[in-house]
Amino acid sequence: KMGKSLGNFITLEEFFTGSNKLLAQAYTPMTIRFFILQAHYRSTVDFSNEALQAAEKGLARLMDAIRGLDKVVPAATSTVDAKSLRAKCLEAMNDDLNSPIVIAHLFDGAKMVNNILAGNDSITADDLHELKETFHLFSFDILGLKEDNASNEAREAAFGKVVDMLLDERAKAKANKDWATSDKIRNELTALGFEIKDGKEGSEWKLNK
Repeated sequence: KMGKSLGNFITLEEFFTGSNKLLAQAYTPMTIRFFILQAHYRSTVDFSNEALQAAEKGLARLMDAIRGLDKVVPAATSTVDAKSLRAKCLEAMNDDLNSPIVIAHLFDGAKMVNNILAGNDSITADDLHELKETFHLFSFDILGLKEDNASNEAREAAFGKVVDMLLDERAKAKANKDWATSDKIRNELTALGFEIKDGKEGSEWKLNK
């Protein structure tokens, strides 16, 4: 039981800042939401840092799979049953809003996506469209999930470090008059949508959107 008089009461602000002594770290609003949705609304939620950290990783895994859908190249035939996912999720929601079962089915769908991306399975354009709609309907519209801003910021920071590292390698190549390597790095970054500007203090970059 959690109660303020028992000294184990945690506010949302404390969850988000990690300022409560019972918390091992701060947790984002989406992690808390996902954690709660993993238990049925009629049941007791068993709180622990381990469970919250598992929810954090689970949410990231689900969002990775949803982003992966945009990388799937349709094939002539499907070796996966994409249409059954919507039916299973609907059945779970009709069973007294059984969100834990919906999430379990979405994780099955995530495995499906990963197998397709790995080349172990294939999917047609129609089935891919169905899969995208199902994930969007249940993950975003019904469960109200979305990408964590913290995850996006961490990803963008890592992304920027990689580009900076490539520009450092290009600078070394230019210093060694290795023009072939210098041009190759610039051309490949340009092909990926980056605009590279060379100056006296070094190179700067921005991603053209």
